This record gives sequence, structure tokens and C-alpha cells, in this order.
Amino acid sequence: MSPAARRRLWYWIRSVVMILLALIAAIPLYYIVVNTFKTSQDMAVSPLGLPSTPTLENYSKVFATTPVLRSFLNTVYVTVVGVAGQVFIGSLAAYGIVMRRSRFTAVVGLVLMVAFVIPAQATLIPLYRLEAQAGLVNTLNGLVVMYLAGAVFCYFLIVGYMRKLPWEIIEAARLDGAGPFTIYWRIVLPLIRPILATVIVFQTMSTWNDFMTPNVFISSTAKRTVVLQVYNAVGQFATDWPSFMTMTVIALIPVFIFFIFCQRWIVSGLAAGSVKG
Repeated sequence: MSPAARRRLWYWIRSVVMILLALIAAIPLYYIVVNTFKTSQDMAVSPLGLPSTPTLENYSKVFATTPVLRSFLNTVYVTVVGVAGQVFIGSLAAYGIVMRRSRFTAVVGLVLMVAFVIPAQATLIPLYRLEAQAGLVNTLNGLVVMYLAGAVFCYFLIVGYMRKLPWEIIEAARLDGAGPFTIYWRIVLPLIRPILATVIVFQTMSTWNDFMTPNVFISSTAKRTVVLQVYNAVGQFATDWPSFMTMTVIALIPVFIFFIFCQRWIVSGLAAGSVKG
């Protein structure tokens, strides 16, 4: 077999394997989506089959009995404000450490590394006490404060990328009289847009899909996030699994669309980071 034929053979083998793996991974999603258009009886008879008579009754029931719109607005607020704060703090920390290399910044970097490896579950009780003393428990702003801890993850993704920037441009800006924040805002941020886009996508999906933090810090029905609403739908709908799956699909739709539109920035950001790093 010639080298060209062997490459074509391996190409088709890889393609077939990847398609099979994709189909296997898609089975749970298919199972959830298709059952949102069934009644409980249809689901019990044929869980994986197509609905005999498709219906939107489950969607109308969920919107009628659950504050879906309020939960969406709550989630959008904590996601947008939380991710913006994470990216700003993380990039600013990376900028400060890269610009001022000293023993102090080395110690700060070490502290951030230690903070990064500590499991979030180990800090829930002290964090809850701190938020309770500050009056932030059961508030959306308190949830945003909790999500700001994700700035450590942003820092680690950004700092390696930032170290490989063309610092001649920054030195030229200094000679022109630009201050540190002006350099950060007008020069550094535009240069690191690929990794910023990647960080924003990762953190947006992580914050939107987070269950543990709102489950611990939010108790009011009016302040639940959409993922927390899915969890509470188990008790609300009891054994009405089509309705539960409908709520799950409603929660997944925005982040699914967001990922589809932003996946090219994930790939380009990581690829650029790997070349620069």
C-alpha cells in the first residue's frame, strides 16, 4: 500500500471512530430533547423512540408553573457581572505580575497557585460565614462576589500569554508618556484579545452551569438561577419526567447557542496561546 493510500485509510478510520464517539455522546442529549415532546405515558412506553403525537404541553406547563424568565434574568446578571469581574481582575493581576517582576510578585504568584489548587468545597463554610456577616447571603450580588474567585483561573490562562507580548510596543508607549493603566487598557488588552475571548467563553459556561454555589448561598425562590430551578423541578414535578427534562432543555439552550457561536474563539485562543507560550 502506498503512503498516500495509507494516509487516506487512516483518515477514514479516524473519521468513522469520531462519528461513532459523537453519536454515543449525543444519546443522552437526544433522550432528553425527544422526551420533552412526549406525555408521561409515551415516555414510559418508548423512552428512546420518537413521540407518537408531538406536543408542546410540557413547555407550556413549565412556563406556567415556574418563574423561568426571572431565573433567566438572575442567571444572566450573575454571569455577565461575575465573568466581567473575573476577566478584569485576572487580567489586571497578570499585567501587574508580568510588568513588575520581583520577589514580591513571585510570592503573589505562588499564593495564587496555592489558591488555585484548593478545592472550592473546602472553603464553602468559611465563605458562607463571611458572606453572612456582610449580609450577602441569599443575594445576587453575594453570588457575584463568590464567582469573582474565578479570577484566579483567568489569571493563570492570561499570564503565560501576556509574558510573550512584544514589549517594545509597551516601552514605546512609556516613552510617549502613557501611564500603567493606559498601557494596560489601550495596548495590552487589545493584544491579548484571543486569550480573553477563550477565558470569557470558558468562564461564561462555567458560571451559567454552576449548581453548587447558588444551591449553598441562595434560598429565596425569586433569586434562583436557572440551573437551580432545574434541580428544584424534581420535587415540583415529582415523577413528571417530561416536564423535568423540558426545564433541563430550557436551561441548556442559551449556553448551547453561546458555545456554538463562540467555539471558534476557543480554538483560536488556545492555538494562539500554545504558539506564544
